[in-house]
Amino acid sequence: MGAAATSPTVRAEAHRLRGFLRPLDSDDGPLVLPPLPPGRVVPVEGRGELFVRDDGDDGDDGDDGRDRPAVLLLHGWAVTADVNWFTVYGELGARRVVALDHRNHGRSLRSEAPFTLEDCADDAAALLDALGIDRVTAVGYSMGGPIALLLARRHPDRVGGLVLAATAPEFSSEPRDQALWQGLNLVEGALRRGAGAGVMQRLLRETVDRQPELRPHRSWLAGELRRGDVPGILDAGRALRRFDARPDLPTLAAAGPPAAVIVTTADRLVPPRKQRVLAEALGAAAYEVDGDHDAAIVDGAAFAAALRGALDELEAAGGSARRR
Repeated sequence: MGAAATSPTVRAEAHRLRGFLRPLDSDDGPLVLPPLPPGRVVPVEGRGELFVRDDGDDGDDGDDGRDRPAVLLLHGWAVTADVNWFTVYGELGARRVVALDHRNHGRSLRSEAPFTLEDCADDAAALLDALGIDRVTAVGYSMGGPIALLLARRHPDRVGGLVLAATAPEFSSEPRDQALWQGLNLVEGALRRGAGAGVMQRLLRETVDRQPELRPHRSWLAGELRRGDVPGILDAGRALRRFDARPDLPTLAAAGPPAAVIVTTADRLVPPRKQRVLAEALGAAAYEVDGDHDAAIVDGAAFAAALRGALDELEAAGGSARRR
C-alpha cells in the first residue's frame, strides 16, 4: 500500500479526483456559441430527418460547394456533430464541410428499431443523395470510425478517402475493454436520466480546466451534451461493443479508398496500440496527436492541423498514401 501511495500515477489520479469532487460553480455563464456552419434539418427519403451542418449551404455568396472537394464528418458516441467538430469546422481549407448528427443523437431522427452502425452508414449515403454530393472523404471519430468503414464497404462509390481518428477496428476483444464499455453505458444512462447531472457538469468542468479557451462555450457545451435519445444512445454503445471490422480490413486495404489514421497517443478510452493496428491493417498514413479521447475538443488546433495534413496527403497522393 505504501509503495502504491508514492506512485506518480496514483498521486496524479488522486489529485485529479480531488479536483473533480470540488464544489460546482453556481453559474455556467451566458450562452456563447462558437462559429458554426449553416445548419438545417434535411428530410431523407425512406429514413427520416437528419440534422446537418453544411458550409456549402450558405447562399449569401452564391457558393453551393459543388466545386469544392467534400469532407463528411462523422461524430463519436453520445455527443453531437457540433461538440465533436466545432474546433475543426473552419479549419479545413477550401473544402466543402458536411457534418450530421447520427440517428438518436443530437437533433436527428429517433428510431424505435435497434440501433445499428450499418443504419448510420446508410443514413450518411442517403444524406449525400439528398445533398447532391457524389463522393466524399469520410472522416470518422471514435464511433464515427466504424460508420466510415461501413460507408466505404457498403457504398464504395461514395467514398474517395478515409480519415479515421481516435478509433479502432474493434472495441471489446479484451476483458478490460468489455468492462470499460459496459461501465460507460451504465454511467451514460445515469447521466442522461438525470441521476448524475452533477457528474456531467464536473466532467465538463474538467475539460474546460484543461483548455481554458473553452470557458466561454461551457454553457453551450452543457446544452449540447443533453441532446439525444437515452435508449437509442445506450443501444449505440452496445452496437459499438459488438463491432469488429477485422475480417473486412484486408479487402479495404487492397481495394478500398486510400486511408489515414489519426492516433490520439494519450487516449484512455481507445488504446493507441489498437489505433496503430488499424493503420497497419489498412496500410494507412498515421498522424499523431498528443491528446486523450477528447483531443478534437481540448486540443482542437493540434487535431485540426493533423486532419488537414491527412486530407492534404490523401488528395495529393491521388490514392497512393501509405504509412509513415
